[in-house]
Amino acid sequence: MRRPRLAHLARLSWLWRAPAVRALLLQTLALLPTFLLLTLLARGGHLVTPLLAALAQGVCAAALSWRAGLAAWWRPIQLLFPLALLGASAWHLPPLLFLLVFLFLLGLYWSTFRTQVPYYPSNPAVWQAVQTLLPAGPARMVDIGSGLGGLVLHLARQRADVDCVGIELAPLPWLASRLRAALAGSRARFVRGDYEELDFAQFDLVFAYLSPAVMSRLWTKAAAEMRPGTLLLSYEFAIVGRPPDKTIHTTAGGAALFGWYF
Repeated sequence: MRRPRLAHLARLSWLWRAPAVRALLLQTLALLPTFLLLTLLARGGHLVTPLLAALAQGVCAAALSWRAGLAAWWRPIQLLFPLALLGASAWHLPPLLFLLVFLFLLGLYWSTFRTQVPYYPSNPAVWQAVQTLLPAGPARMVDIGSGLGGLVLHLARQRADVDCVGIELAPLPWLASRLRAALAGSRARFVRGDYEELDFAQFDLVFAYLSPAVMSRLWTKAAAEMRPGTLLLSYEFAIVGRPPDKTIHTTAGGAALFGWYF
């Protein structure tokens, strides 16, 4: 009896750690302070409108998300969620539209609730900087969480001697990158999968544009698998306790590109 109970508790613990689940629970918990706030406003003679109620709910949910330590990008989501529900209700949108939007977002973000890595597109200035850091001779590089494939496609065009690979878990960006490569006749290859199952020892350069939540795990994997002389790059997000060997600012006032040599 004890082992199944422990397994059940482990599943519940994992569920609570999922940011999307925590955000939903915090949105629910925000109902109580929202109700108390609106009650006080009504007793004070203020008119409580649906718009005011939705705004108060969003503010309370965003504040709870900040207090609970969720990533900063959850706060605007929590703030706007009640307002979006109010707008959808007022516009009498057909249920099919909600289903289509849900399927699109599912294809775009897929397991963001588990991986804590939302869709972050890089830009051409970053691609140029990565290009300058490629080894001089034949090499292999991988973009983990390659999104729409811009970096991998660019490097495949510029360096015929480099095997350029992108790995993406979300099906919609992966499919888009495959189509872009096929239409352009590119050598770039795109794999659908989880980078945690990839062996970093295969590559001379690993590029990541992920999120602060996973940088510690990324470093642990890279330190265990990457060969001497190879390079790990992370755009915007550094690794706590691991000062980079190289820092490049690709645009004035923009985020930095961090590099660690092994």
